[in-house]
Order: sequence, then C-alpha cells, then structure tokens
Amino acid sequence: MRLGEHAYTVEVEWTGARAAGTTSYRSYGRDHVVRAAGKAHELEGSSDRVFHGDAERWNPEELLLAALGQCHMLSYLHVATLHGVVVTAYTDAPTGVMVEDGRGGGSFREATLRPRVVVADASMLALAHEIHAEASAKCFIAASVAFPVHHESVEVVAD
Repeated sequence: MRLGEHAYTVEVEWTGARAAGTTSYRSYGRDHVVRAAGKAHELEGSSDRVFHGDAERWNPEELLLAALGQCHMLSYLHVATLHGVVVTAYTDAPTGVMVEDGRGGGSFREATLRPRVVVADASMLALAHEIHAEASAKCFIAASVAFPVHHESVEVVAD
C-alpha cells in the first residue's frame, strides 16, 4: 500500500438461509450480520421491508446515508477547529431518494444532509454555515458516491 492509502475490511455473513435456501424469491430471509475485527458489536442487517427484509434491522440504504452523515460531521468538526468555530453540539437527519430502474436494480438519485450545528457564540454563525462546503469537499464518502449530496444546514447559538 502506498503512503496515504488506507485499507478497510469487514465481514458480511448471510444468516437468512432458512430451510429451503434460495429456492424462490420468498423462500429465503435477507438477514445478515456485518462484523469488523476489533469491533465490540456486529451490525444486524437486512434488506428494506419493501424488498422482504426485516424492518428492525439496518438496511444498506440506511447505512449509506449514515456513512454520508458521519463523514460530513467528522469533516465538519475538523474544519471547524481549523477556522476557530467552536461547535458544542451537532445532529443530522440525512435523507435519500433511491429509484428502481425496472430491471431489478436501481440507484440513489440524491441525498440531503440536514446538519443542525450549535456554536458557542453568535459571531461564529456565518462562518459555521460557510464551512459546510469545505467539509463536504473533504468527506471521503461524499467524494465516492455517484449522486449529488445536498446540504440544508441550520446553525444556532448555544443557550
């Protein structure tokens, strides 16, 4: 591996074989687990309920949105420190639109991040808003997807 390259490894295990396996589209479960070395917990996954999955488990589409939201937040917090913006709280509620292609597949058309950033002082509000663009440019996940990632941020002053 070259300097600046980082490798990641996870394990995905299908746990939904049931008795019949994949003898038909409805014969098998979509349940699976995602593990990574050194992680205390595994993620319980499935497909979206509309695709015969378990709604109580994480689906890949939700995990993609979570990755986008996490990456932007972490990039944002880094950029905030570089610019002297003191962030005291941060939440996000990412949404996305996936469109089926009629051939059994599909893709995300877009995602929208909705960060709510709390800053320490009113003098930081304008800059806190502006640095979302820089954070987005630094987000590895957003730079890796083939659809637009929009930002509808709200910045407020801590009580």
